[in-house]
Amino acid sequence: MIMVVSCSAAQVGKGDQLNNHKAILQLSEYAAHDEPGIQYIMVDKRSTIFSHSVGLSNVESNIALTSSQTMAAFSMTKTLTAIAALQLVERNKINLDDKVADYVAHPYDPDVTIQHLLNHTSGIPNPIPLKWVHLARNHAGFDEKTALEQILSENSSLDFQPGEKYKYSNIGYWLLGSVIEKVSGQRFTEYISQHILQPLSLSSDEIDFIIYNEKNHAKGYLKYWSLMGLFGRFFVDTEVLGEDEKGWLHIKNVYLNGPSFGGVIGTAGAFSKILQDLLSEDSRLLGEKTKQLLYQRQTLNSGAEIDMTLGWHIGELDGITYYYKEGGGAGFHCEMRIYPKNGIASVIMSNKTSFNSRKILSELDINFVEK
Repeated sequence: MIMVVSCSAAQVGKGDQLNNHKAILQLSEYAAHDEPGIQYIMVDKRSTIFSHSVGLSNVESNIALTSSQTMAAFSMTKTLTAIAALQLVERNKINLDDKVADYVAHPYDPDVTIQHLLNHTSGIPNPIPLKWVHLARNHAGFDEKTALEQILSENSSLDFQPGEKYKYSNIGYWLLGSVIEKVSGQRFTEYISQHILQPLSLSSDEIDFIIYNEKNHAKGYLKYWSLMGLFGRFFVDTEVLGEDEKGWLHIKNVYLNGPSFGGVIGTAGAFSKILQDLLSEDSRLLGEKTKQLLYQRQTLNSGAEIDMTLGWHIGELDGITYYYKEGGGAGFHCEMRIYPKNGIASVIMSNKTSFNSRKILSELDINFVEK
C-alpha cells in the first residue's frame, strides 16, 4: 500500500529542503502506513514552514490521516484557559492575587489564588482523571456543575499549603474555568470561542469543544497488546472501549467532564494559528505586557524557581529555551511548543495514546530550530 501524506511546496518552501526531507523520513518511521497517524506542523509568525501528516485516521477502513482532520487535544487546552484568564486580568476584571473563593465556592484553603491555579502551586490534588469523561453521544444530557461538585467533594483536602510546592492539578484548571465563567458571564466554551477562536478566524470544523464533523475526526486508538490495552478496562469505564481493529483498540469518542482542563478538539494547524498570534507583535489575543506574563517563570513562597509559567511548562532543546503544553488521554496524545526567541512554534498530534510526543517533537523540531 502507498502511504498518503499531505505536504505541499507552498507549505515547505520556507524551510531548508534537506531538513524538510529529513523530517518527512522521520515521520514515516514514527508512524507506519498501517497504524494510527501523526500531524506535525512548524510555523513562524506569518507562515507555515513545514506541514506533514502520516499514518491512518481510521485503521479498520484504511483511511489516511490528513492535516484537516481533528483530534482530541486534552491538556493542550490548559494554555487556552490560561490565555483566557490573562485576558480578564488585562481587562481589569480579575487580578492574579485574587482569592478563588471570591468567585467560586470550593473546599480548599481560602488563600488559594488565581495565580496558584495558573501555575499549579495551589496544593489542590490531582487524582487520576481517566474516568472524568462521558461519551460524546451523551453530551446533551451531561451536567458539568454536578460533576465538578462531586470531584471537589471526593478530593477536598490540599496536598500542601498554597505556594509551597509545584504539583500539576487538573482540578485546579477545572476551577479556573469556573472563575472565567463567573467573571465573564458566559459559559467557558462560549468565552473561548468568542475571545480566542473567532478573533483568529478559526472555524468549528478546525477547532471546537465538540466534534463538529464526525467524518472529519480521526478515530483514537490504544495498542491492544500493551499494558494499558490489557489492563486499561480496570481503570476506565468499559463503555468507552470499542473494537479491536487490526491490533489497535478503538476508543469511542468522548468529551472530558471539565472542558477547561482538557476539552478542546482540533487540528495541529488550528493550534499553530494560536501560536502564530502569540509570536506576533500585534497579537489579537493579548497585549504585549500581558503576553509576557504567559512566559514569566514562576516561583514558590520560598523564592525557588519552578519550570512553569502562567500557562506553559518550560523546556530546553539543545540549549534553546522553549515553552510547551502536552496533552494525552483516551486515544490521543499531542504537544505544542513555542520558541519565542527563535520566532517559531510547532504542534504534533497523534491518534494513539502511547505516542511519545516529547521525544519525537524534539527530534523533529531540531531540524528547524536555529542554534
